Amino acid sequence: MNKKWECYESDNSKVEILEKEYGINQLLAKILVNKNIIEKEEIELFMNPTRKDFHDPFLMPDMEIAIDRTLKAINNKEKIIIYGDYDADGITSVTVLKNFLEERGLEVNYYIPNRLDEGYGLNKDAIKKIYDDGYRLMITVDCGISGISEIDYANSLGIETIITDHHEPAEELPKALAVVDTKRKDNKYPFNQLAGVGVVFKFIQALSIKLNLDEKEYLKYLDIVCIGTISDIVPLVDENRVIAKLGLKLVAQTRNIGLRALIEIMGFKTMDSGTVSFGIAPRINACGRMGNEKLALDLFLSKNMEEAKKLAIQLNEYNIKRQAIEKKMFDEAVQEIEKNEKDNTCIIVGHEGWHHGIIGIVSSKVTEMYFKPSVLICFDGEEGKGSGRSIPGFDLHEALMKCGKQLERFGGHAMAVGVSVNKAKFTKFKEEMENYARSCEIDKLVPIIYVDSELTLKDVNVDSVKSLASLEPFGEANKVPLFLFKNLKINSIRSLSEGKHLKLSLKDDKYMVDAIGFNMGNLTENYLLDDRVDVVGSLEINSFNGNESVQIFLKDIRKSY
Repeated sequence: MNKKWECYESDNSKVEILEKEYGINQLLAKILVNKNIIEKEEIELFMNPTRKDFHDPFLMPDMEIAIDRTLKAINNKEKIIIYGDYDADGITSVTVLKNFLEERGLEVNYYIPNRLDEGYGLNKDAIKKIYDDGYRLMITVDCGISGISEIDYANSLGIETIITDHHEPAEELPKALAVVDTKRKDNKYPFNQLAGVGVVFKFIQALSIKLNLDEKEYLKYLDIVCIGTISDIVPLVDENRVIAKLGLKLVAQTRNIGLRALIEIMGFKTMDSGTVSFGIAPRINACGRMGNEKLALDLFLSKNMEEAKKLAIQLNEYNIKRQAIEKKMFDEAVQEIEKNEKDNTCIIVGHEGWHHGIIGIVSSKVTEMYFKPSVLICFDGEEGKGSGRSIPGFDLHEALMKCGKQLERFGGHAMAVGVSVNKAKFTKFKEEMENYARSCEIDKLVPIIYVDSELTLKDVNVDSVKSLASLEPFGEANKVPLFLFKNLKINSIRSLSEGKHLKLSLKDDKYMVDAIGFNMGNLTENYLLDDRVDVVGSLEINSFNGNESVQIFLKDIRKSY
């Protein structure tokens, strides 16, 4: 698939200023200029944030009310229940708040809905159970903002609720005692992109201030807060960057027994945002996807290393099982697409017996593979539940607004949706979605790769590439930098892992560099020795037998013209 490369045009005068005045190498200076981080204070905040860079938690809406009610509970020794979510953000949120409140002497329990049976968010059966168990104060984490009728029901039972959430509210807010959510229209807090666990962190920070506790009483949870923040794919800028940057330092030496056991069982050599995104987060989320959400929470709440090791092994096994189911579903989806859907503008596939806890991941992979919006449906008899993912430039939620009359219900946003559809209406839904997608001419949309800078091989060395680590943690809104190298000669080319991956040796005058492209092994048929190519990729250090060298991690390749 042809992709468009868009390269930043760096302001060389600003790059030179950063090099001379702040002693920053050219490679790093170009990235900072592209991010418009050019003032000394901005550079220091981005590169070396400290605990002093957190905003005042009492600027959040309803924070004072929420804290006052919690202090009353602490003084009266009330028991509290935390209502959370089954994903990594929700699990870490419950972990942090439960541990913090228990250290203040409170009796704290939790409720997490089962993804497969109950779905996301508050539900009235759960609230009734909470009432029957004698709880009269409920704190929601990573959910609650959309639970208008559920909060009304809780109020009717005499349950007071403090909502802490980070999702978008509707026009009407739930009538809870307090609604702490910086997405509120009346928000005055300077940053509104925190994860759910980030809002919880601000909550315990505010409690600590009111209780005159030492800063370490809430800062010690930054390892867990960091895990939830990176896992939830929120923009790693502003306060999220402070959380992630400081938190990763604590993760490497975490005192949380469960997290330590999980890290040991994973066997990752480095501790960075990639370890969290591709190692820790999938293992936590696998439990919720497979309908055993409490397993991950038990791990993070564990006080016994032997128990934690057993739970970590179980998490690992759940993730392996999830991967196997995901691969089977993906292969079945691709087979169906290649047979019947390949020429369609919008891919919509239904299948009996697919696992609806995993369907969203498969839809993401399908959309990435074909660069087309996709909606995948799991049928159980006549009822179908599914997930959809979109591409930049096509609002999938808006499409459902136009074609949704065939659906039982749907929700989500421009890039991701959830749907329910009756099998009898599935074909009509497919037709309407395809017609709408064609009318939007999305077949003309081309995937874009944003390149940070064009370089030559002589511009890079081991030290300059190592300096890019100061830009960590990478994630949403702070992507791994990509670089363009033009007119390199192929010195050697081969495939690895039975043809799956591509390995190149590239030459530019007297300079040489290795490059590797994962899942690009088929391209060995397209290129020959001495061909001239342009490549886009990230830069990394390859260590072998004690020697270090620069390596290009390929994102795309094409012949030079």
